[in-house]
Amino acid sequence: MRVCLGCVLTAGLAVLTGAASAQERRASHCIALAQETPGLEFIHKASWNDPLPDDYSVRLRYIAHASFLIHTAGGLNVVTDYTGFIGSAPMIPDVVTMNHAHSTHWTEYPDPAIKHVLRGWGEFGVSVDHHLDLDEMLIRNVSTDIRSAAGGAEANGNSIFVFEVAGLCIGHLGHLHHVPTPQQYAALGRLDVVMAAVDGGTTLPLPEMVEVLTRLRSSVVIPMHWFGEFTLDRFLSDISTTFDVVRSDDSQMEISLRTLPDRPTVYVLQPAYLRADE
Repeated sequence: MRVCLGCVLTAGLAVLTGAASAQERRASHCIALAQETPGLEFIHKASWNDPLPDDYSVRLRYIAHASFLIHTAGGLNVVTDYTGFIGSAPMIPDVVTMNHAHSTHWTEYPDPAIKHVLRGWGEFGVSVDHHLDLDEMLIRNVSTDIRSAAGGAEANGNSIFVFEVAGLCIGHLGHLHHVPTPQQYAALGRLDVVMAAVDGGTTLPLPEMVEVLTRLRSSVVIPMHWFGEFTLDRFLSDISTTFDVVRSDDSQMEISLRTLPDRPTVYVLQPAYLRADE
């Protein structure tokens, strides 16, 4: 069967043009093949709110447990797995994300001054679909299931949130309780940076978490949800056969596409609440 290539292209262009005029959502740039960029320049001693060196950098601050501050060059502040407390700094985040597994991952009473509160779950068992376009950043989610407090299961009780900013695809796995399905992996797309719970018990068992991270093959993995050095060291021992490991005494890092390592690297940050005197 012969195909008119010009006809196909013309028809395709017409469809895309029509779709674009009616489309309200910006397309994800992360659902594509990853591009490796050599270089490794992570540590930057600075205040959490200092200006970033350029528009293509993002600052990641490990606050506590599963909470991170994502600070952009344009001044956006996003806090993951928000519990209502981030420290003594008088900062109101622009966006907070939350997950349902435990009260250490959400709050029933977020500050009403927060513009965007993104819960990673809907009514019991019902997924949510976030696609928040803030110009500088696009935030979306992929729902996953969790174990319920009663010992059963809560479908769609967790969200893997993806933050697309400065050309980067940053993923926060939340309270992940199962290996994602092929459909969920496809929905996530490329993740250059991923925050992963490595407790090995209340979330995924360590062999399964290593399996997930190996499948994602993110350039940078930041461990979270670890309970003491023993738990952390156990994870690092398991993953060090396939990932490089860099340990830091700092709580934050600045990262951009051009400074991603050319080999997958686990980068250990130390949790620290935001302080007013920083």
